[in-house]
Order: sequence, then C-alpha cells, then structure tokens
Amino acid sequence: MMAIDFASLRQLAEQSAATSKPCSCADARMLAWQPMPLALELELEQFEEVGTLVEDPFDEPTFKEYHPGATRLDSDDAPIAPRYYPANRSQLLRCVKCGRHYLRYTEGGGYFTELRIRALQPHLLADA
Repeated sequence: MMAIDFASLRQLAEQSAATSKPCSCADARMLAWQPMPLALELELEQFEEVGTLVEDPFDEPTFKEYHPGATRLDSDDAPIAPRYYPANRSQLLRCVKCGRHYLRYTEGGGYFTELRIRALQPHLLADA
C-alpha cells in the first residue's frame, strides 16, 4: 500500500471537494468520524483503497489527538492531522462511483472492532 504524503493528500482533498457528481457517499455527509457502512445504499464495495497514512507499518503510531480549537474526535470541524490519531492509522479510500476521497480506520475496544470513515476535506487538513 502506497504511503500518501501531505502534499498529495491536500491535492486529493481539493480534487474531492471539487467533485459535483451526485453520489450516495456525498449524500451520507460523512464530515466527522462515524461507523461504516452507514446505510444500505453505502457499502464497502463502493470504495477502493488508494493509499495509507500509516508512515511505518512496523511502528506503533500515537493515540494522541490534535484538537487546537477544542474540537473532539467526533466533531464535524475537527482537524485532519495525518501524524495524529486517528488519521495516522487511516487508509485513503476513493469512491468508485464519483471519485471522492475518504479516510477509514479501525476503532478497537475491549470486545469490538468497528470500521470508521470520514470525508477528506481540504479546509480541515493540518500539517501539524
């Protein structure tokens, strides 16, 4: 899986934001991290992996979050900082129907795992 650098991530986010094609992925408004799949109209097969934000697959990335504006992980306006959790554990996905890009990671608890997804939005990217 190809690692995505910040400049490439920004470029893909800008392309994604410029997409105006109607699609169920855009209708789902995945602004904050949320469970996936969200509805029957939105399935895993609708997305293809195109890269990763995991810098080193053999290193344990931090669980530290980046919230300089007092946002939370589930805030629509929380920054997307690739070196911080959960972006640092994310795969970059592309919708095969419209070309929009999303980030996906696996949330793990004591008794569960859950795929979570968030739209890649250029105005929220933070090279922190």
